[in-house]
Amino acid sequence: MIYPRGGWMRAAQYVLYRVRRLPDQPHKIGRGVAAGVFISFTPLHGFHFLAAAGIAWVIGGNILAALLATFVGNPITFPFIAYGSTWLGREILGTHGKLSAKMILNEFADATTQVWHNIGAMFGPGVAHWDRLSSFFRDIYLPYLVGGMILGTIAGIVAHYLTVPVIRAYHRRRARKLAQRIEKIRVGSAPRPPVAPAPPDAGDPPAPDQPDRPN
Repeated sequence: MIYPRGGWMRAAQYVLYRVRRLPDQPHKIGRGVAAGVFISFTPLHGFHFLAAAGIAWVIGGNILAALLATFVGNPITFPFIAYGSTWLGREILGTHGKLSAKMILNEFADATTQVWHNIGAMFGPGVAHWDRLSSFFRDIYLPYLVGGMILGTIAGIVAHYLTVPVIRAYHRRRARKLAQRIEKIRVGSAPRPPVAPAPPDAGDPPAPDQPDRPN
């Protein structure tokens, strides 16, 4: 769940391989990739697959490409995405105070703990508390959402215009290889012309005449 069995480089190569081989038009695959990259910059953790599929469906993109493109958001990139998105959102909203990637992750962990506590309090004797969730939404989640939508839009557009020519080039190369394979099969299965008997060698002596047999 945290680290791919074959390593991150192998996982990234596999995702690129799967995206290139998707049986769809390049511009639809590009839209799907854009949707997946965009949603990876938002704080909708746990809902990235559903949100990416929904956006891809709305804009006419390939849904599977959108799901694969959410790989952009992974345990290695999330700290950078979270910090950049939250910093930009706080600058836009005018939120002041200390900010670090560790603080953002701790705030998410504390908010998740309080959510589960409040859910348990609904069915038990515990008392629900919403004070930390209120400050978390105001200081972290909302800036993260605002900044992430801006950075995600930019990253999604870039991903789209990088993906489309790559997919087109791959489709052209694949079609060319397929045409060569068909031509090779056609030539190999074509009937061969009959082989004419070889003429006698000029250096060989002529065969002697056979005498006529008596009647």
